[in-house]
Amino acid sequence: MLKDTMRFVVLVIAAVLMVLSTVSAGTWRLENGRDWESVSAEGKDKFFMAVAEVKKLVDTGKSKAASKAFDTLTKDFPEIAGPDLDVFIEAEMFYCKGQLTRAVRSYDKLLNEYPKSELCQAALDRQFAIATAYLGGKKKVVLGFIKFKGYAEGIRIMEKITNRVGLDTTMGIKASLAVAQNYEDRKKFNDAYIKWWEISIQWETGPIGRDSLLGMARCKHAEYNKHPEHQRPFYDASSLKTAKSCYRKAMLIYPEEAREIGVDQILKEIDEQLAFKELSIGRYYQRVGNIQSANLYYDMVVNDWPGTEAAEMAKEILAEN
Repeated sequence: MLKDTMRFVVLVIAAVLMVLSTVSAGTWRLENGRDWESVSAEGKDKFFMAVAEVKKLVDTGKSKAASKAFDTLTKDFPEIAGPDLDVFIEAEMFYCKGQLTRAVRSYDKLLNEYPKSELCQAALDRQFAIATAYLGGKKKVVLGFIKFKGYAEGIRIMEKITNRVGLDTTMGIKASLAVAQNYEDRKKFNDAYIKWWEISIQWETGPIGRDSLLGMARCKHAEYNKHPEHQRPFYDASSLKTAKSCYRKAMLIYPEEAREIGVDQILKEIDEQLAFKELSIGRYYQRVGNIQSANLYYDMVVNDWPGTEAAEMAKEILAEN
């Protein structure tokens, strides 16, 4: 009975501290489906009030009051005492004081040394919240006074979460999506493409499969377009070809969604860009006096990209040559 009570109370701490589930006045249900009768009404009410107070104090950064509340909690409910709870409280206090790097390390300690603890999910949720804050622009402090954007730290934490729980879990995919979107928002399009590609391998279909495929296409097109327009033909066209391949695949698998975002127009734009790149090569050969090679490229533009503006320009130059 004592063992059952200990497991019950530890589970409740994790649930309430991290708002993982709604507190019920009746019976709690564990993952294996077993029912646990609540403790006495008086003891239960006291426990819930204490836990709610601790959570409020931690979230608002009142470290001294939170520390006292944790001490009271462990004294009033000795059934929950244990090394995993000690580590969790340590991490929570770091989090409360805004010492996020130390908090993450303590949560890692809990996850590494007590992987079966009922508090692991709470620790993962806290790490996810910290990583989200960093990805949102929160600064990381080094040596006590040096501040810089914590994007890299946020990505590192999210990647670690995915590695722990797997890309096939709700938290794992949420962490990976956050990383992909952050890279894309910061115009790190090649890094974003790789992350979207990683997601697409695990999630080939459904909304996530669709979003990852379109993310790959979008990032490769953006990678080419990030250069000034007059300089784009000087850069490798492989990004355009990859983007075109992904968009065409999206049109086949997700035709309705593709129409909604105007994929057909995007493909026309990509074809125009590919055609103009070949036209630029022809113009280069013409400038250096190699008319034969220039005409070869002009012919390629006309034959490979009919209907484009570049093809019309190539026809005019061929007529002049």
